[in-house]
Amino acid sequence: QVQLQESGPGLVKPGGSLRLSCAASGSGFSIYAMGWYRQAPGKQRELVATITRGGIINYADSVRGRFTISRDSAKNTVYLQINSLKPEDTAVYYCNAVRLGTLSEYWGQGTQVTVSS
Repeated sequence: QVQLQESGPGLVKPGGSLRLSCAASGSGFSIYAMGWYRQAPGKQRELVATITRGGIINYADSVRGRFTISRDSAKNTVYLQINSLKPEDTAVYYCNAVRLGTLSEYWGQGTQVTVSS
């Protein structure tokens, strides 16, 4: 079983920056890919960015250029750096992990990001 724990600041002003972290824990597993998704009020959950164990990165078109995903494989931790924050970035951000072999997916509980002055 894989447990994911997200962390990061909850309230940020427009134009500001933040970094979200997500650490995977558990035993007897290897991670194939980790990523971030977000769900804004009244909207469906959407892909933000993913990164594989091989370093292949994928971004949603809507965040390309402002968001940067990175990974510390030794720590099973994934990061999401967000710059030039906009009010429309307000959402619950969820961490996702895909297990190597079974390709089972795991989700964190989500962390609220609010962009407001």
